[in-house]
Order: sequence, then structure tokens, then C-alpha cells
Amino acid sequence: MATATDTIALYDSLPYIDTPPTDSELESIHKQITSELSADHKTTPHPRLPPLVEPNFRPATQAELDRIAAGKPWVGGIDVSRYELAAEASRSALVAAYASAAHVEARLANLTLLNEFGKNSWLVHNSQLEALLKGLEEKLMELKTECEVVNKERKGVQVDAQPELAALEERWKGGIGKVLEVEAGAEAVRQEILKRRREKAEVTDS
Repeated sequence: MATATDTIALYDSLPYIDTPPTDSELESIHKQITSELSADHKTTPHPRLPPLVEPNFRPATQAELDRIAAGKPWVGGIDVSRYELAAEASRSALVAAYASAAHVEARLANLTLLNEFGKNSWLVHNSQLEALLKGLEEKLMELKTECEVVNKERKGVQVDAQPELAALEERWKGGIGKVLEVEAGAEAVRQEILKRRREKAEVTDS
């Protein structure tokens, strides 16, 4: 570890050896930090943040998002009236029956395709998700290990520096005490000089 005679080390935060601040100290710190912040710090992004990626939605998706943002009601979709049996017209009943039959036929075709190809697609998709999850878990473990190493090194440096910091603090306190003693002694000498001047002046006047 580098000493004060080798290099100058700055320790802005010593969480492993410093005592926790009191509530009044935390309040004072919060006020000092708030006074340094701009009025729009909660709404303006930090200049070091990367720019936001502009979304590129499909036209249909963008139209739906615009509708939701505008608060407009949902319209369109499947006309369910064609599936209802119209009592007053046989043609309407025939159209509704045809639409129902076409819907059932399309659904059957979709179910057939799903039964034939869906299993493999599902297995491939799950395999891809598992590979992605495994990669993320490995990356997370690497980051956790790096954090543990950094925190361990940080703690070791601070613990090693604690005796030196304590000694420097004691020297600082001793220096302050000596300065106060010198000032008190100088004030006493000044008062003694003033006292003797007054006494001399009184003797001269008498």
C-alpha cells in the first residue's frame, strides 16, 4: 500500500471503516446536494447517457399505439353478426352458416399445421431460450464475481489505510489543540500587557 510519502491517495468513501452518519448529517448532506442540482434534473437526462433508440414499429402496430395514446375506442375486428342466425331472412342465415363453416375449416387447417409442425417449432424455440438464459446466467455470474473481487480489494485497501488515517486525524486534532493553546496564551499575554499599561497610566496620572 502506498503511504503519504509515496503518493497521495484520495478516499471519498470509506464504508468499511467510517461510522454511519446521523439523521441530521444526512439531512444536511441532502440539502447540500439538492442545492447543487439544476431545477430540471428530474426531467432532463444526464449528458453521459446514450441517446434513446428510436422505435421502428410496423404501420399497424404504430396505428394501434397512436389510437391508445389518443384515448380513442377500439373499432373493427371480426364482424360477429355474420355468425348470428337472422330470423327474418334465409339469405342472411345462409351467409352466416357459410361464414361459420369457413371459420371452422380454417381453424381445422391451423390445428392440423400446428399438430404437424408446432412441436418441433416449440422445441427449437425452447432450446433457443435455454441457450439465451444460460448465456445470461454465465454473464451474471461473471459480473457478480467481478463485483466481489472489487469490493474485497476496496475493503482491504480501506482497512489497511485505517491506521494511517487514524494517526493523521490524531495529528490534526493535536495540531488544532496546539493552535488553540497558542491563541489562548497570546490572548492572556495581551490582556496582561493591557493591564500593566492601565496600571502605569494610573500611576502617572496620580
